[in-house]
Amino acid sequence: MPKAAFVVLTGPDTPDGRSHVVNAMEAAREFDEHGDEFQLIFDGAGTQWVRELEDENHKYHHLYAGLRDAVSVCDYCVGAYEVDDAVDDADIERREEFDGHPSIHSLIAEGYEIVTF
Repeated sequence: MPKAAFVVLTGPDTPDGRSHVVNAMEAAREFDEHGDEFQLIFDGAGTQWVRELEDENHKYHHLYAGLRDAVSVCDYCVGAYEVDDAVDDADIERREEFDGHPSIHSLIAEGYEIVTF
């Protein structure tokens, strides 16, 4: 059974940001529908998506909401991109295993394929 960690690094203020986050969420949804293990991690500028996608009026909120239990964020980047309040309000898990960041090494050691967007 495949396992994947989809890591969104592109923020909402870039030309490709929307396509990256939507493709990451669609890939995660496909894994979910097949009953496979997956994680959706917002890292770097991608942490800004939490504020956007938590808004129930956002075009892709419904897609995000269906994956919500698998979402986590980089603790360091949440502070760097000043989205602490949005992450706290949403009660999203913060990852800080490696110097305040998610541990890619640990994910690979656990058998996850890493897919970045």
